[in-house]
Amino acid sequence: MNLTGANYVIHLDPWWNPAIEQQATDRAYRIGQDQNVTVYHLITRNSIEEKIIRLHKSKRDLADALLTDTDVTKAMTLEDLRHLVQVEELEAPLENVE
Repeated sequence: MNLTGANYVIHLDPWWNPAIEQQATDRAYRIGQDQNVTVYHLITRNSIEEKIIRLHKSKRDLADALLTDTDVTKAMTLEDLRHLVQVEELEAPLENVE
């Protein structure tokens, strides 16, 4: 696919693997692109997608701390760990989802 005419990238649904999302963005920054590229991530507040984005950020921060020889045990608090593994109840139960 040739996207040299595209200068906007709009992500509507975040992937669990941020590398795949980054690859889609990178396709707009290819050889032959002569325009500035603007990337938007449209995320609904208080949604599972927002939690995915926050999880991506916390994982990136954790990886950055590990790669820069920072003491990661001091960088991650008990509250941070609880937030990562927290399971919230759904407002309405799912019915017969197959």
